[in-house]
Amino acid sequence: MSAEAGAGDVSAGAGPGPGPVGIVLVSHSAAVATAVAELARGLAGGGDLAPVAPAGGTPDGGLGTSSELIAEAAKAVDGGAGVAILVDLGSAVLTVKALLAEGDELPEGARLVDAPFVEGTVAALVTASAGGDLDAVAAAASEAYAYRKE
Repeated sequence: MSAEAGAGDVSAGAGPGPGPVGIVLVSHSAAVATAVAELARGLAGGGDLAPVAPAGGTPDGGLGTSSELIAEAAKAVDGGAGVAILVDLGSAVLTVKALLAEGDELPEGARLVDAPFVEGTVAALVTASAGGDLDAVAAAASEAYAYRKE
């Protein structure tokens, strides 16, 4: 799957008024971003899920990050309640920070969330799908750092 196809892979709940918080997954790999989105959707259960879009890799399908793909994904999931952006590694953080600093590429209310990529995505999607605001979604995702595996 190309990075462009991955960026358009959005699932969304329906309803009047502002939609739920949208979620963007920024990875250096389109396949990783898409897989984490699919995993989160599967674990979040049925019903109307908040929109989640992968923004992985470069426009030509290579490894890396793309401001263009991130901005497209953020616009695709923006329902007016904010956009939580979760990232995998180093330069993904820098790319999102640069977009936020520019101020005109991402929807108003877009926020970089400091959270583990997989666990944070699941927590963010569950919280957003339950109607949590951007602060609640960011907090739930960040709290995933406390999940112990031993």
